Parts: sequence; C-alpha cells; structure tokens
Amino acid sequence: MSRAFVRESDADPGQLPDRPISPHPNFVTRRGLAAIETRVRELESDRQAARERDDVALRASIERELRYWSARRASARVVEPTAAERVRFGMRVTLRLAAGITLAYRLVGEDEANATHGLISWTAPLAQSLLGREVGDSVPFQGAEAEIASIEP
Repeated sequence: MSRAFVRESDADPGQLPDRPISPHPNFVTRRGLAAIETRVRELESDRQAARERDDVALRASIERELRYWSARRASARVVEPTAAERVRFGMRVTLRLAAGITLAYRLVGEDEANATHGLISWTAPLAQSLLGREVGDSVPFQGAEAEIASIEP
C-alpha cells in the first residue's frame, strides 16, 4: 500500500485504544468458552501471518483484538444451567405472547449473544426481567405483557 494512504499512527499499537470490557461478571456457557478459545487461536494465527508479511498496521489491529479476547478468556466463568423452578443463567425460557405466539430464548454470556439464534445476553433488559421468575409469571415484552410458558436447563 502506498505510504500516502497510511497515517503514521496506524502502525502504532499505542494509538489504538483497547476495546472496552464489560464490568459485568464474564459468565459463559461451555459453548461460549469454546467460541472464545477458537477466536483467540484464530487471532494468534492472523497475528503470525501479519508478522510474516511485515504488516505492522494489521498486526496492531489484530493485537488489539487479541488483548480483548485474551482478557475475556482469562475472566470467563463457566456456569452450567441446572434444573430449577426459577429462571437462571444458561436456561432456555419460552414466552407466550397475548396473540398465542411463543418465543424461546436462552440466557447466555455477553460475547455469545446472538438474537437471530435466540441467544440473549444475561445482561440484556429482557433477560434481567426474566431472572428469578418462574413459570406463569408475566414479564414486560416490547410494550406488552408475556407469560413465561416454560423453563428448561
């Protein structure tokens, strides 16, 4: 790449601020921990490739991400969902809306949340309204009320 298109500070890792890390405890499921470990391995491989190409700017960007994911791996606490009557981390909760529609969500760690797959962060407002509740309780859901239809580990 032409030097004319690269800022001098792009290659300086000190110029890249670290990604903010959530102040919440880093609870993860086993699948979430495996995903974090996979991401760390991918980044370590990418960093080695950037070293071999002598791409200082790319390496600085990768190292920033690697610091974030390494910190998340180091602080991860695996929580196994257990059968319980009340909603807890890692559980699958099925909500029944007034129109008879049912929606299922699993409460997972912040880094593994993916709404398109029904995985919501345990720190999300919906998850916070579900924690500690039991089957039959009503919770606010998108401006209406939803009933907790089932709770599964």
